[in-house]
Amino acid sequence: MQPRGAAPGRVPLALLGVLLLRGVHTVLTLEIKVDAHVRGYVGEKIKLKCIFKSTSSVTDKLTIDWTYRPPSSSRTESIFHYQSFQYPSTAGTFRDRISWVGDVYKGDASISISNPTTRDNGTFSCAVKNPPDVHHNIPATELTVTERGFGTMLSSVALLSILVFVPSAVVVALLLVRMVRKSAGLRKRSKSGYKKSSIEVSDDTDQEEGDCMARLCVRCAECLDSDYEDTY
Repeated sequence: MQPRGAAPGRVPLALLGVLLLRGVHTVLTLEIKVDAHVRGYVGEKIKLKCIFKSTSSVTDKLTIDWTYRPPSSSRTESIFHYQSFQYPSTAGTFRDRISWVGDVYKGDASISISNPTTRDNGTFSCAVKNPPDVHHNIPATELTVTERGFGTMLSSVALLSILVFVPSAVVVALLLVRMVRKSAGLRKRSKSGYKKSSIEVSDDTDQEEGDCMARLCVRCAECLDSDYEDTY
């Protein structure tokens, strides 16, 4: 049955509006990815990654906004803004500690935090808009900053030892093995009445002749010095 006043074959505007509202699904034209959990250490710079993918080319209208929410709190704080230029926070918890390490033309909207402390623990969100792409998911990164413990330092020292001292120990062991083998060979030759070959004999002769020449040069130099002194 058609409602009174309604044209045949037409759906009333009010009903059409309800159907549209029920059937509309927002299409995400811009996708953002971040690390769900990041662990850092006090005093050591921390990088917060944010990678985005847009169906539109990057223009000077693109904006990036990073916000921070402390644990067990609904209060959010703006810590970084980008639109053609970088605008890190100049007030609040992260004053002068946020640095831009991204590249919008590569789809990178990452930042870094200098001199982090345990008070920086919380949730960080990265929002990107590249008109007409403005609809996107809202990813969040949970940051946990802790003191670097003795166990972590010990593992670093152990790794350094493996990389430096183990190769050195291997080289020393190989040299010792070679020396032992050479010494054993010499003892074996001496016990069996080993005679030097003609090549070894010639090498020894050359060495003796060289020593003789060196001594002769020294004596000549002494004679010249004595003659020079006698003239005076």
